[in-house]
Amino acid sequence: MSKKIRNKPPKPAAKRPPRPVMTHQVRIIGGQWKRTPLTVLDAEGLRPTPDRVRETVFNWINHLIDGNWSKLKCLDLFAGTGVLGFEAASRGAEQVVMVEMHTPAVRQLEITKKKLHAEQVSIVRADALSTIQGMQIRGGNGQFNLIFLDPPYLQNWLEKTLPTCAQLLADGGLIYVESEVSLDVETPPDWLQGWEVVRADNAGLVFYHLLQAKKHY
Repeated sequence: MSKKIRNKPPKPAAKRPPRPVMTHQVRIIGGQWKRTPLTVLDAEGLRPTPDRVRETVFNWINHLIDGNWSKLKCLDLFAGTGVLGFEAASRGAEQVVMVEMHTPAVRQLEITKKKLHAEQVSIVRADALSTIQGMQIRGGNGQFNLIFLDPPYLQNWLEKTLPTCAQLLADGGLIYVESEVSLDVETPPDWLQGWEVVRADNAGLVFYHLLQAKKHY
């Protein structure tokens, strides 16, 4: 007599472990927080300045200010990861104001500030243009020695923000500008006429510059 074979239900497929979230990081390259990693969120348009570019830029700045970071007041517009502002604070900047609109990025900035005990850093969740216009209205002309301006590409942010930044910049102050095209050209656009490009270079498709207001004699 043959035995009746019962069909066993198929075993459920083994659950695969969830894929780990890939975190991208950049590192502070100088000062008291040297080699400290900063988390880069996976957000559209968030593209932190590469380490190699930052090393070059901060060498430029350090040379132009004779290494005197302790009296610098900095404004980091479109702060993103805050890597530019935290880099300046790490080197001893007296004050760093970070402006960022994207809420998750602002939360991450707050986490980083707390982690570093960066009391000289203040974080503003707001639109960059309205923030600097408000600063100007409140009599903030000439309050910053160094402004970081690294806006989203292809949205004409530079021509919108540079005129107001000029009012907020102290005499002899510097503006760092990152853009999708070189600003170091023979015939600059109208919105760049009042500026001198004192340093410029590029890394692939990233063009980076230090600007200073032209002196009028």
